[in-house]
Amino acid sequence: MSIMEYNGGSVVAAKGKNCVVIASDLRLGQQAMTVACNFDKVFRVTEKTYVGLPGLASDVATLKERFRYRVNMYKMKEERDIEPEIFANLVSSTLYEKRFGPYFIEPVIAGINSKDEPFIAATDVIGCLNFAKDFVVSGTASDKLFGMAEGLWEPDLVSVLSDGRIMSAVSLEADHPAILFAQSVKCRDRRSFSKRYLRSFSAH
Repeated sequence: MSIMEYNGGSVVAAKGKNCVVIASDLRLGQQAMTVACNFDKVFRVTEKTYVGLPGLASDVATLKERFRYRVNMYKMKEERDIEPEIFANLVSSTLYEKRFGPYFIEPVIAGINSKDEPFIAATDVIGCLNFAKDFVVSGTASDKLFGMAEGLWEPDLVSVLSDGRIMSAVSLEADHPAILFAQSVKCRDRRSFSKRYLRSFSAH
């Protein structure tokens, strides 16, 4: 078994019309055993930027704190919030620093920049960036998520993807529609019975 699959976890992000959405599972596993169902994999960077960290749980905790430190240092130096494009490069360089003993994480970045343009990107374990115009997937279920997202995504989806397409892509059953700025959505995954949630925000 790959170390990337030891704790499990998947993240998907997609662009809409002046909006982005990022979703992940909350299951923390130890191979086939479920340890917890409240393990966050999506973290707020700024008001309009989020990062998803699927992979080894210890590296999730380590990178979360490293990114928080580096983003705070950037804000102190520049006296402004970091843009999602700049944060993506910060993630890439942080991972590349450890390329000979990498973090077992494949981050997904989603945000809206100062020009109100949606931005999504993903990297591999050594920081190779993949900029996407539609959606990105990462984690142990990425092959399945890719097929679902490819079938459901279309250009200029409405704000917050409120038609439920991204929720369908991650096998969600939402109790209520998503609303702006990181509204949690209670749901249940038929495969793993883990809770999942949705982070979404719009330029409006």
